[in-house]
Amino acid sequence: MQMQFAVAGMDFGRAGDATARIKKTLQLAGMEASTIRKVVIVAYEAELNIVIHAYRGTLSATVSPEQVKIEAVDEGPGINDIALAMQEGYSTAPPHIREMGFGAGMGLPNIRKNADKLNIQSEINHGTRLTAVVYNHQKLG
Repeated sequence: MQMQFAVAGMDFGRAGDATARIKKTLQLAGMEASTIRKVVIVAYEAELNIVIHAYRGTLSATVSPEQVKIEAVDEGPGINDIALAMQEGYSTAPPHIREMGFGAGMGLPNIRKNADKLNIQSEINHGTRLTAVVYNHQKLG
């Protein structure tokens, strides 16, 4: 099963909507709660990164009995130094975003902690593609 959602940059009013729909779909499919929790963290952080840092993008989920693959593709400034961006607390979010309670520099580290596989490709002044896989350790019924 494949789901794909458009995500607009700076649209904080709808931030998290795509993740909520993914969560509901996984619950209805009977996916294990611990797997859903990991997928939701990965999807939400990826979705928020698009909202905070990019002009626009897509968040997609590919669901199989064995795993959930989350892919976030955006058109944005790209990530200058991926290794640095993976450090807890490192953020390029501007002050007005931090004042709203976002941009604490935990997005990519949280994704890394919850994904079983993670790949990030980024091109400056073009955008970023994040692919994360969460394994389902209990097969769907």
